[in-house]
Amino acid sequence: MQWLLFGLIFAIVLIALLLVYTLMGAAPSSSIIRGRLEAIDRTTSHDKRKLDLDLMRDELLSSIPTLNRVLQRWSWSKRLNRFIAQAGMQLRPGKLVLFSAVLGAVIFKTVDIFADTLYLSLPVGILGGFGPAIFVAVKRGRRLQALQRGFPGVIELLARSVRAGHSFTTGLEMVANDLPEPVAGEFRTTFDEQRFGLPVRDALLNLCDRVPLLDVRLFVTALLVQKETGGNLAEILDNLAHVIRERFRILGEVRARTAQGRLTAAILIAMPPLLLIVMRLVNPDYVNLLFIDRLGQYMLSLAAALQLIGGLLLWKIVKIKV
Repeated sequence: MQWLLFGLIFAIVLIALLLVYTLMGAAPSSSIIRGRLEAIDRTTSHDKRKLDLDLMRDELLSSIPTLNRVLQRWSWSKRLNRFIAQAGMQLRPGKLVLFSAVLGAVIFKTVDIFADTLYLSLPVGILGGFGPAIFVAVKRGRRLQALQRGFPGVIELLARSVRAGHSFTTGLEMVANDLPEPVAGEFRTTFDEQRFGLPVRDALLNLCDRVPLLDVRLFVTALLVQKETGGNLAEILDNLAHVIRERFRILGEVRARTAQGRLTAAILIAMPPLLLIVMRLVNPDYVNLLFIDRLGQYMLSLAAALQLIGGLLLWKIVKIKV
């Protein structure tokens, strides 16, 4: 029995290390080039004159042929691929799915051996299986926040470039070369798209698809309207940069005014599990009944579900969009 436990612990640690190395490891130069080309391939949906996609090679979603064929049939795999790309990671959806399945199965079996109850091991295993996806979601959120913080500087640089007499596409190249990542990478893809023959309108619409931010949609809409109706592009970009900075200022005020509500939500979410841990340390015989008795297991499962629903509702209340 001890050897089995040691083997399970070793497998969990090994999978965790491989997961962190794969997700956080730096991509080689060939992977970076392939990622830029795949980003251009993914964003050709707005080209009205595009070739029939059935004649083009399907995007490889997994290096395992069987899994790749299964993922190609499911529509959510394309969205998962875009979700991973928005996190700035060189990772195929098939690898993420396999990691999630293996990690969830190992956690489920480990908890089942220690707790010997399906009502606890099954939800814990499912939650552990979503761990890699949560990690990707956190990286995606941080990357989008970095894009949002650096976007006013992009607009100001484009405005100065246009005011100096350069064309708009030259301004895109300046943004791609002079600004830091991840802003430079997204605009480098946009510049490469229009340089390879895609119309500027479609390249900007693809930018909206890759970066799902309100500021980017405002930027693209303003450019498309100016292209159709005319006007002073530099002045439009300056006004747009001012509007975005005002949004940041208002958002900061909202976060300051809702700080008490967010702290209250965090305390209410953390209080039940902390009380359970404290009671387990103070009087373990009193708490163990919840894990041993069948009714207690039902109560713990219901409490965990209600806790999750309450946390989502509190997060929805305190998260105000500006």
